[in-house]
Amino acid sequence: MANIRNFGFLAQLRSDASHHILSYQKGKLRKSGRGLVFWFAPENTSIAELPLDDRELSIFVNGRSADFQKVTTQGMLTWRVVDPELLAERINFNIHLGTGLPTEKPIERIETRIVGMLSQIILQYLAGLDVRAALDAGLNPLRAEIEQALAADQTLAEIGLAVIAVRLDKLAPSSELERALQTPTFEALQQKADQAMFERRALAVDKERAIAENELANKIELARREKQLIAEDAQNTLDRAKGEAEAQKIAADGEADRIRAVEMAKAEAETAHMAVFRDLPANVLLALAARDLATKLTHIDQVNVTPDMLASLVREFRGADALPALGGR
Repeated sequence: MANIRNFGFLAQLRSDASHHILSYQKGKLRKSGRGLVFWFAPENTSIAELPLDDRELSIFVNGRSADFQKVTTQGMLTWRVVDPELLAERINFNIHLGTGLPTEKPIERIETRIVGMLSQIILQYLAGLDVRAALDAGLNPLRAEIEQALAADQTLAEIGLAVIAVRLDKLAPSSELERALQTPTFEALQQKADQAMFERRALAVDKERAIAENELANKIELARREKQLIAEDAQNTLDRAKGEAEAQKIAADGEADRIRAVEMAKAEAETAHMAVFRDLPANVLLALAARDLATKLTHIDQVNVTPDMLASLVREFRGADALPALGGR
């Protein structure tokens, strides 16, 4: 905005470098440039101030597709003044010489004109496509259509304006239609997610089964080895028992042979001993028996000798002539 100071019948204007000043006196252009500072007489002067910086214009257009579905377009358009003198001839940019403020709203008029042009381009584009085709195509074809249409239309260039850039951020149907369009995709994605989950669960089950089979195989192998060890231990125990039994049998056989030999020797000695007494008279045998008995008796409490026994012994001793000889032995 220009800064104006009044000094009676004279005034001073000081403008920014981003604005172009046009000063008219008596209907003729006297000064034209940006960032001007000059004195003027308010009584016979008219001044216009035009912005030279880039201006941003929001785009918001609701259109209908070929299948009568609502589609919303949002974005941003950048424009600027390229010919201030030509634009000042078409649109009023005059400022109040006391305050420096615009006397009208030229920027709003320009933006209204640009929005009208954009709306017409966007509406025609959407009307030629079904909503699915428009959404599948995305933003790039629509942006190219806008740029091409603006380049072909000389309306803005004829008044000294130029479009610098067009940026689109959104091309979307109504919320209800968007949910309806998303449903098949969502269902397909959900089915894929369910399938992936099922495959993961099946893979986990297969792994668990493989682990269980491996554990079972390990248990079977351990049981087989344990059974083999038990069998080997039992066989070793049986072999040791057999060895011990054979050793005991050998020892028993040896002991039996030893006892048999001893008993046979005793029997032979007894036989020889009996052979000595076999031919002796009875009285001698009786006497020997009495002698052996006498050697084994340590104490005799009472001896009963009958007359018949004494007479028989006397007769026996009288008739035994070999007793002294046997006693001499």
